[in-house]
Amino acid sequence: MTELDVRLVDVVKAFGDVLAVDHIDLEIRRGEFFSLLGPSGCGKTTTLRMLGGFEQPDAGRMELRGVDVAGVPPHKRDVNTVFQSYALFPHLDVFENVAYGLRRKKTEKDEVKRRVAEMLELVDLPGFEGRRPGQLSGGQAQRVALARALVNHPQVLLLDEPLGALDLKLRKQMQLELKRIQHEVGITFIYVTHDQDEAMTMSDRIAVMRSGRIEQVGGPEEVYERPATEFVAGFLGASNLLSGTIEARDGANAVVVLTSGEKVRVPGDRVGPEMREARLGVRPEKIRISARGAAPPEGRNAIHGRLVVSTYVGVSNVYTVEAPTGEQLTVYAQNVDAPDERVPASGEEVVLSWHPQHTFVVEPG
Repeated sequence: MTELDVRLVDVVKAFGDVLAVDHIDLEIRRGEFFSLLGPSGCGKTTTLRMLGGFEQPDAGRMELRGVDVAGVPPHKRDVNTVFQSYALFPHLDVFENVAYGLRRKKTEKDEVKRRVAEMLELVDLPGFEGRRPGQLSGGQAQRVALARALVNHPQVLLLDEPLGALDLKLRKQMQLELKRIQHEVGITFIYVTHDQDEAMTMSDRIAVMRSGRIEQVGGPEEVYERPATEFVAGFLGASNLLSGTIEARDGANAVVVLTSGEKVRVPGDRVGPEMREARLGVRPEKIRISARGAAPPEGRNAIHGRLVVSTYVGVSNVYTVEAPTGEQLTVYAQNVDAPDERVPASGEEVVLSWHPQHTFVVEPG
């Protein structure tokens, strides 16, 4: 049985009339890089603050390694937090910033020196011991904050959008660094972000939150390839959603008649036995666009439409297609040479095709 570092049971938190966290249940495994992902106001930061002891739940249990920590103050929990603002002490040098927690625990001098050196090596900042925070770049300051949080070897490290203040290029580098560091230290990381790419890059699992509730929990591939709800499908990348009626079950697939009258297939295990109406989705990069009259590859779903606009964005072409129902669908086509295929022009009738396996089914709303 997998050991758990964090377990939330029916946790509720309100601020006045606003229900910030609405009866959530969650289990986070030991040594996992786990992200809470969602838009502003979804409850992710409030959940993190309750785990850190900065807020207390109104109801439910919050367990760290099986112990209910409701009411336990932050300094008595075996967790540390890294904030977006770094919160370094400006009057202390890097060594003393990292050593702060060890000093408070009255750790022996030689042990302090050894562990600080070990942490600065881990975050790739050896030789920076004597610098002050004002002499560091944003990325360096964030690494010092991370070293300070890790030096006491907490059970769980909480990270509240720690890369939000960095520029895009540095943020991308730090994402990979954070994942490397987490893998090396083996400590459970719980990471709050509104950035889908960030969560997908680093996480073992992701909880997608909305309006105080958890919409879906799963690995990056699972929540992207098989989103459970319309919200998850739209929040994690772009999705094309189509409505239809389940007509029949054909072996491993179900046949769905779209509102346009065209038929597509979807894996049968994604359609409940009692389901009659279906809301289907397919990601833009899964779709192939061809001029009308071109035969789609055998075994693929195919629907017709009219190309509204084609946009060149460097690594790909983005096509906007109007379906017979009036819905607008998006197609991403990688920018590669394909001399045997003619690119349709705006206004032309086109065929969109994709493998049935790439069709997902979502709950409406």
